[in-house]
Amino acid sequence: MTVRKRFINPFSHRPSVEEPPAGNVSDVEASGDTKLPMDKSQETNEPLSSDEVVDEKAQSGTQKAQASTQAWTKNTLIATYILMWVVNFLEYFSSGLLSTLSPYIYSDFQMHSLTGITTVIASIVSAMIKFPYAKVMDIWGRPQAFGIGVGLLTLGLVMMAACKDVKTYCAAQVFYQTGFSMIDFSMTIFIADTTALKNRAFWIAYSASPYLITPWIYGYAADRILAPGGIGYRWGFGVFAIVMPVVCAPLWGLWYCTQKKAERMNFIEKKTSGRTFWQSVIHYCIEFDVIGLLIISTGFSLFLLSFNLYSYQRGEWSSPMIICFVVFGFSLILAFTVWEKYFAPVKFMPWELIKNRTVCFTFSMVVSLYFAWYIWDNYFASVLQVMFNQTVQHATYISNIYTMGSTFWCLCFGVILRYNGRLKLWAICFGVPLTVLGVGLMIKFRQPDVNIGYVIMCLIFIAFGGGTLVTCEQMTVMSVSAQRNIPAIMAMEGVVSSIGSALGGTVATAMWTGIFPAKLRERLPESAQSQFESIYGSLYVQESYERGSAIRNSIDHAYGDTQRLMLITATCLYIITWTSCFFWKNIDVKKMNQQVHGTHL
Repeated sequence: MTVRKRFINPFSHRPSVEEPPAGNVSDVEASGDTKLPMDKSQETNEPLSSDEVVDEKAQSGTQKAQASTQAWTKNTLIATYILMWVVNFLEYFSSGLLSTLSPYIYSDFQMHSLTGITTVIASIVSAMIKFPYAKVMDIWGRPQAFGIGVGLLTLGLVMMAACKDVKTYCAAQVFYQTGFSMIDFSMTIFIADTTALKNRAFWIAYSASPYLITPWIYGYAADRILAPGGIGYRWGFGVFAIVMPVVCAPLWGLWYCTQKKAERMNFIEKKTSGRTFWQSVIHYCIEFDVIGLLIISTGFSLFLLSFNLYSYQRGEWSSPMIICFVVFGFSLILAFTVWEKYFAPVKFMPWELIKNRTVCFTFSMVVSLYFAWYIWDNYFASVLQVMFNQTVQHATYISNIYTMGSTFWCLCFGVILRYNGRLKLWAICFGVPLTVLGVGLMIKFRQPDVNIGYVIMCLIFIAFGGGTLVTCEQMTVMSVSAQRNIPAIMAMEGVVSSIGSALGGTVATAMWTGIFPAKLRERLPESAQSQFESIYGSLYVQESYERGSAIRNSIDHAYGDTQRLMLITATCLYIITWTSCFFWKNIDVKKMNQQVHGTHL
């Protein structure tokens, strides 16, 4: 988030701080009183006492993470954060390179049309994998889960470098995106484990700060790889297949050795299970909440696939397969809530957290935010190249303004939250209004014969507003969650954003295919009507007409008419985004301390 993921402070050594229980944040008044009462319905999220090292109610992986904070030194923790930045830099670099090279690789196999569908499948798998991955982190531990992510990412890169056919390359993309998602998720959870709540937004933004650099360099790297005499895409991926595990190994080693150090210091109680093999199988099935994971993963997968595959079906939304995907997917999502409330012996997420007001309305904010974004952004690259006559390179730079602008602003916003941590106030008074201003102004400025500088101005507004909202969405759900529940709630947040993205992409496609051809046919001169199909179907044909000619002007105005309606739709959706923020509890991260013991930032 994405927007896909997400762009998102000072040291204190071994203080003992307390965490408020989930669901009690509503009692934080403007005065900033942090002594929060606890009611019986919220006992599952009660804070640790000051002399407890680990949460006895947490699963073993979370207990290991809590105990490890007692074993960190300031220097090793700083070294870990430096290594995290290097790993993220290489991850984002390789991801940008992959997105640039993929169309050429598919073309090499004479299967360019598979580019879109493979990306869809890889995105859905990488989103859904967060559910079981969060349980792996909770049960086995953070370094063990991180190692799985590195292994899958490396496997994907090796398969890309060695692939002999398009099927292998498609599978490689799925492995790569899954590993990428796991590593990125591990970074976020580690930051949650080792930072005070008031500093957390800054450190999440710090981990994403390589985005300030990578958009400027992966394009040049791709050019050199594909140029005559270049190393070729196989060696391009092969280099990363070697470099990534080598760079990730020291980070994994620090996490693992610190966990072992905590065991030697007796912060983690060693237990022998005494179980037989089949007893262990049953035990882990219960601990992983396998039934719940299968229900929620299948439900979301079917639901998301329907929005991405409907256009490939003859009847589109009336296709029996798509109808089944929507009905069964939505039914399974509802079934998951029933399972978690009444039947699950070990819950994936506490019921009190699922029905928490702030969590629910944060998720509605997230869905509407990503829904609106993907409506107006989906065809932005084409708009820049055709209507604004930008080169591919310049269009790429302009498209990356949001990524770089939001990353920069999130670093600044992370510092601000340390001193003024009212998330609700920032979202209502700054994040949503600035986003609406930027998108609303583009209704006027994303038109033919308008200087591109005005569009860039709007993108800067959206970057600052969107960066604020992305930070608030993550911080809000973490603020109302006990530490042991953060992996689960963040996994759910990632999937909810994927739902918004899928909805936005679907509406954008429907609007574009429904409005643009009608406007184009309406505006084309009579003499060019016979060329309608070729003009509508090809970006290259659209760009081939001379700027200022009657046909090119018709194309540009058809783009402008379509974009105007798409932007109006997106702007209206931000009403839901804004309204949702009013239902959040009054959270002040400056005055709330998440329960993080030991050495932390």
